[in-house]
Amino acid sequence: MNQLLTKRKKLKLESDSGWGYAFIAVALIAFSLFTAYPVINAFIISLQKYRPLGSTYVGLENFVNSFSDELFWKALKNTLVYTLLTVPFNILLSFLVAILIMPFKKKTQTIFKAVYYLPAVASGVSLAVVWLWIFDPLKSGIANQAVGLFGISNQNWLGSSATAMFSLVLMSWLSSHGTAIIIYLAALLSIDNSYYEAADIDGATFLQKLRYIVIPFLKPTTLFLLVTGVIGSFQVFQNAYLMTGGGPDHATTMVGLLIFNNAFTYFEFGEAAAQSLLLAAVIALISFFQFKILGKDIEY
Repeated sequence: MNQLLTKRKKLKLESDSGWGYAFIAVALIAFSLFTAYPVINAFIISLQKYRPLGSTYVGLENFVNSFSDELFWKALKNTLVYTLLTVPFNILLSFLVAILIMPFKKKTQTIFKAVYYLPAVASGVSLAVVWLWIFDPLKSGIANQAVGLFGISNQNWLGSSATAMFSLVLMSWLSSHGTAIIIYLAALLSIDNSYYEAADIDGATFLQKLRYIVIPFLKPTTLFLLVTGVIGSFQVFQNAYLMTGGGPDHATTMVGLLIFNNAFTYFEFGEAAAQSLLLAAVIALISFFQFKILGKDIEY
């Protein structure tokens, strides 16, 4: 009897393991097809003078060309500046909005979440068209009307090297933060009320609760948003492509746009693949240091 029970348990475990392997296999196949294969293929192309009807092996020449290309370094610098100006501000803004929404009842919170998330479902092209109207260099542009109130003359926001990058940064600041706000709200709701009750008994102020309860508990969430925000910012392409095309004088050329131009404008697929791998290495290095420095005392 015991042997029969043992045999049934063994069969059940083997059956469960089979289902487990089946579910893992689906994810593994998807990862292999849509992530691993493109990366491996990009590495192979980066070692070639790629042509559709006959590529030639050139070794590390594409990487050497990228390192000696001033435009690549300028694009990397532009991307870094854009990231430093947008990611911290966007995280801070999302955090403040989530704190402001938190005291409301659930139904009101849902309305705010829907309103803030709404731009995220809109087409990026549609939003760019609206922002092109806002940054219209003529007097009819909203941005020029706003600065005109302070006696400032019309600005060519997207056509001047002095204001083009600022215009893209401003666009990022005022664009959708719905995803980050919802993530912060979920993290805020997960904090046990007993901490706030204990703080009330001790007579803690709002700022003291924020400093000693909210911010420490939200540190894993902030790190997650910081890492994903930096990755997304380093891959920025759409806004630069649609708003300025990388100009003027490459003042807004980001690495993503440079890779796109090399591949699909100049048909230098090998160099584009090399630059995309260099970009991936930069992102991986920054993410490593973010986890190393900010993730020391975080428990997952």
